[in-house]
Amino acid sequence: MRNGLIHCIVFLIPTIVFADGPSDNQAEKVRPVPPPGIEIPLRETEELGTLRDRFAREIDAAKKQLASRPAQMDLLPDVEIFHKAVDWALRFKEFYEPRELAFAREQLALGQARLGELLSGKEPTWLHQTGLVVRGYRSRIDGSVQPYGLEIGAGCRLPSATPYRLDLWCHGRGEKLTELSFIQQRLKSRGEFHSENHIVLHLYGRYCNANKFAGEMDALEAMEHVQRYYPIDKNRIVMRGFSMGGAAAWQFAVHYPGRWCAAAPGAGFSETTEFLRVFQKEPTQVSPWEQKLLHWYDCPDWSLNLSNLPTVAYSGDKDSQKQAADMMEAAMAKVGLKLTHIIGPNTGHSYHPQAKAEINRRIDSIAGKGRDPVPHHLRFVTYSLRYPGMLWLGVDRLVKHWDPGTVDARIVLPNRVEITTTGIAGLTLNFPAGLCPLDPLMEPVIMVDGKKLTAPRVESDRSWKASFSFQNKEWRTGGFPVGELAKKPGLQGPIDDAFMDSFLFVRPTGKPSDPVVHKWVEAEMNHAAAHWRKQFRGLVLIKADTEVTQSDREKHNLILWGDPSSNKIIGELLPKLPIKWDSSTIEIGDWKTDSRAKAILGIYPNPGQPNRQIVFNSGFTFREYDYLNNARQIAKLPDWAVVDVTNSATPRWPGRIVRAGFFDEAWKPGESWTGPALKANTTVKSNEIDSKSEAKK
Repeated sequence: MRNGLIHCIVFLIPTIVFADGPSDNQAEKVRPVPPPGIEIPLRETEELGTLRDRFAREIDAAKKQLASRPAQMDLLPDVEIFHKAVDWALRFKEFYEPRELAFAREQLALGQARLGELLSGKEPTWLHQTGLVVRGYRSRIDGSVQPYGLEIGAGCRLPSATPYRLDLWCHGRGEKLTELSFIQQRLKSRGEFHSENHIVLHLYGRYCNANKFAGEMDALEAMEHVQRYYPIDKNRIVMRGFSMGGAAAWQFAVHYPGRWCAAAPGAGFSETTEFLRVFQKEPTQVSPWEQKLLHWYDCPDWSLNLSNLPTVAYSGDKDSQKQAADMMEAAMAKVGLKLTHIIGPNTGHSYHPQAKAEINRRIDSIAGKGRDPVPHHLRFVTYSLRYPGMLWLGVDRLVKHWDPGTVDARIVLPNRVEITTTGIAGLTLNFPAGLCPLDPLMEPVIMVDGKKLTAPRVESDRSWKASFSFQNKEWRTGGFPVGELAKKPGLQGPIDDAFMDSFLFVRPTGKPSDPVVHKWVEAEMNHAAAHWRKQFRGLVLIKADTEVTQSDREKHNLILWGDPSSNKIIGELLPKLPIKWDSSTIEIGDWKTDSRAKAILGIYPNPGQPNRQIVFNSGFTFREYDYLNNARQIAKLPDWAVVDVTNSATPRWPGRIVRAGFFDEAWKPGESWTGPALKANTTVKSNEIDSKSEAKK
């Protein structure tokens, strides 16, 4: 996607050089993302390296001094982001312009000044600063420090008991948008939309992934961090973005409709296949499992969720990315919604001034009213329990993942809730203290798909929570048995889901049963770690299988590399899984194959750790070819796959996919499909998948 005019133009010129297009449709000619940096004179490199190393020693010494001062220790990421920005630019050769050397010195100096404030014991001045402020937080996913920018209006008085409106802004595509350049932009340039009376949160989004996967979690973690330190009105939070950021705004709007009071996506893309055909001139034919996984980030499928979220879309009339809003407009019409679509006349990929003013007028009006935390009528659709509900409605179980599950729930005062569903097997209605509108003197009456159910009384603090489950072919009051193995929120796959929470790579130390597989495992583990650094801007935590502790099992999703012979944890857990894998055979459900030169990739709940998952032999599943257009950066493999490792890994696949499939809602083998038949070392093309193969139950 092309960059939107979201920053001072001087920062945009370098990124446009590597704009994607039809030339990036050749998997055999994949250019690196991020691109190689420029050559830096040795003297400059050594001088900057000396400054960086001295700063690192100062940070290490400060950690010891601050160990007994948790409030100051919690602020250390506000310092560490500057060290990381310079360190990574040096270590990974990610300087792209000579002037970035000066940026690096400025940022090291700012970091040292902040560190001095922390050590002084006084409250840091940047906590009360207005204007442009850069902050950082430590991510629970990989322990990395991640930056974000704030624009705090001059009319915002800090500290203050008055809560302020917060706008989240998702940036456009920038293949050279390192931490160093992002921080510099956020220190020097105002964004596209700003106000003297509210706060704008500029998301880094872990680089250039359209705020998907870990980039998606970045928004939630950054917003949580902002709410800890600033007075934010939780009923006046707006989601905005342009270009790649417009795509991000669409997906945040439809996946988290209860978090925002309004959404304002501009340009971008809203789904994958049609956008690639129009913008990338790339015809796409996908495998059966990919067809299902498209539901994850294809926003038109989730249009119903905009029923309760005021949305104002924008496009230039001459912008090919107008396609995104056109797709959403058509999808919304199918569920009875009319999209407000502001169109800039005679305008390409930018905001028209009058259109921009009109967007602001509408969003300001919506934000002035604020979000209704307890609307009496909710309409909701989900395809995955990664997104399990909105506001007072929670979905606990689906009939089948990747098929639509819909809920229409209506409060009828004084004491009635009427619910109709499709594809739903479990629900929870949850009203925090003070928010339940039902009459506390009356017995609640709950109608679910025409069946009358009883429920607990409303509490005296006006809180209320009640669960309902579809069991033995009927709805009943109460949830499912505690500890029952099932797909549920936070434990639903596919493979990529494991990398949206804390994870740990576990390398094998034992003797492998197949040297060919072992060589592939080493290469793929190194590839996954390197590309996590490049694409999600963190360093993978790695331990040997002999070093993993009980605490590790409780804290992390375990990414297990190897086979049952080489990795002791795979050998330990495999008998507890519905998979057979030994030196001669791989068996999943009623499908069996010779295990020679084959490896299993997959995800499954960690036995004994009900809230954690294990993954076999995989990092995130999109690869180098997919970095070239953000619409391609989607899940490529389902819950499990078997790979023939005699076929070399390519920029699209880790090897030849022999078979791939999903587990069902009880984590038993479900649908699966045969992969493409290829000769060794050939590039796998999406249209070579055998889509005619029979689904195996």
